[in-house]
Amino acid sequence: MRDEAAEASENLGAALLGWYDRHARNLPWRVPPRAGRRADPYRVWLSEVMLQQTTVAAVTPYFRRFTALWPTVAHLAAAEDAAVMAEWAGLGYYARARNLLKCARTVATGHGGAFPDTAEGLRALPGIGPYTAAAIAAIAFDRPETVVDGNVERVMARLHAVETPLPAAKPALTAHAAALTPQERPGDHAQAVMDLGATICTPRSPACGICPVMRWCRARAEGIAADLPRKAPRKAKPTRLGLVYVARRADGAVLLETRPEGGLLGGMLGFPGTDWAEEAPVEAPPLTAEWRAAGEVRHTFTHFHLRLSLRLAEVPLGAQAARGAFTGHHAFRPQALPTLMRKVWNLASPEFPPL
Repeated sequence: MRDEAAEASENLGAALLGWYDRHARNLPWRVPPRAGRRADPYRVWLSEVMLQQTTVAAVTPYFRRFTALWPTVAHLAAAEDAAVMAEWAGLGYYARARNLLKCARTVATGHGGAFPDTAEGLRALPGIGPYTAAAIAAIAFDRPETVVDGNVERVMARLHAVETPLPAAKPALTAHAAALTPQERPGDHAQAVMDLGATICTPRSPACGICPVMRWCRARAEGIAADLPRKAPRKAKPTRLGLVYVARRADGAVLLETRPEGGLLGGMLGFPGTDWAEEAPVEAPPLTAEWRAAGEVRHTFTHFHLRLSLRLAEVPLGAQAARGAFTGHHAFRPQALPTLMRKVWNLASPEFPPL
């Protein structure tokens, strides 16, 4: 006699894949179900790195630009760091861009341009953790790996009515996801669960009435689907303070520097400034000039709020800076700046007289 739990799991999985075959999202890095071919590991890897803590809507235009400029991992490996960082600007979490280049170059030089086809081999690459390795192995190589992102956690919490708050519930949710992962079509299964969480089993107001697996959902049966997954209370974010200096030369050139690779916005272009701390900052201008206060820029990172006091100066052609270098008016591309620095420029630029 067959185990009832195993039979239910099999039926749930079949219902989920049937729904996915009809309703899979059309995403630029994805191969449609039943297409008869596997996804390109390079495109899967690139999309998964970009999607970390970032929405599909935000990632899609970046993905299209990256794959147009660098259609293969070999092309990306040969790209200049500054060009890649400039294209990444605005996507956030800039350590991802630095690791992207390291990984591409490792694959190109150490693996003959081919990604390893197992989760274990993928985890050995720079910047690839357990989740990304499992996703690439399942989606690109059809390995039966368990892929667990926020969407999958939410679906599992509701299917099994797991009321333990996150993050403490993660091991249990991963175990539930592993129990559902099939040997056949594991890549489609992984994408099906993620699509279900993104389109039907949504954080707010889940559409339980059209869910393909509602008959197996314990949270729906108990009337608590919208309340799950529970989350532990978040700690209040501290606020850090800093100063940022925008100097424009008489010919329109702007003083910029490349930030150190370590830390937030590492390797990105930006305006010189002080460290960010909870104490009031001490003035530390990058060159001698008549600096004036010009408002404040506010920005929120994952772990803290930031308030930057803006200082502006117009300087002569021969001005020399202790930090950074002047970038010519026509070479300066505000869109190559990270979001925080774009905010700084948006506040600063109207304060300068027209050229």
